[in-house]
Amino acid sequence: MTPFLIQNVRKQVPLVHAITNYVTVNDCANITLACGGSPIMADDKQEAEEISSLCNATVINIGTLNSRTIDSMILAGKRANALGHPVILDPVGAGASKLRTETVFRLLDEVKFTVIRGNISEMKTVYAGSGTTKGVDADEADATTEDNLDSVVRFAKELSARTGAVIAITGAIDVIADSTRAFAVRNGHPMMSKITGTGCMLTCVVACYCAANPEHVLEATTAAVSAMGLCGELAHRDVEKLDAGTATLRAHLIDYMSKMDDAMLSRGEKIESR
Repeated sequence: MTPFLIQNVRKQVPLVHAITNYVTVNDCANITLACGGSPIMADDKQEAEEISSLCNATVINIGTLNSRTIDSMILAGKRANALGHPVILDPVGAGASKLRTETVFRLLDEVKFTVIRGNISEMKTVYAGSGTTKGVDADEADATTEDNLDSVVRFAKELSARTGAVIAITGAIDVIADSTRAFAVRNGHPMMSKITGTGCMLTCVVACYCAANPEHVLEATTAAVSAMGLCGELAHRDVEKLDAGTATLRAHLIDYMSKMDDAMLSRGEKIESR
């Protein structure tokens, strides 16, 4: 990975405007602080543009979608576009309802996204307008495995070419791609899926890394995905030592993110160029 990605975040302390869901908003704020950024959550359309104007990146997360915030998302995204700031889309549960799917396509039509991050089921919905998403979790039939990794990489590159965004498909094996290059990331632990919001938190970390490294969006996104997974691995190690559970994993994951630096990531990253 490009050196100094995390150091740049810590030095610049990017301000991230996150229109995210109320299930995970506190953890999103805390992980943003832990990775070196500064969070602000403003989802009323009377201030969405103004807040995005002040910030270095904007996150749009449709996890608890409602008609009130859709206009706010579009206003904030367009304002960030006008200023040349990164805009990150998290299409949580896309395909689970007509509202979610239609909103994702409206967002894609009206806002230019720098990165789109989601599970494979959500990304298939982004691509085709239909999918097998079950709630906000990926369908097991869509899981990325060693057997289908090459096809997922091709899919991610094609989706990037179609949307103009870096695509981050997260799961047991993560795939991050632009239209020509891709990385597979094998960091992480299955226990992370037992905590609500690890994906939402990751999206905010991606926003921080991209805001601080705008010339290296693919590498910054890959580093963010790897760092989050590595924090999960280290947190799980602590859980086993303490004979603890998921609440401890959540706390220790955020702790490790607050300690993460380029050297720590370099030692623990499991990144393969595809």
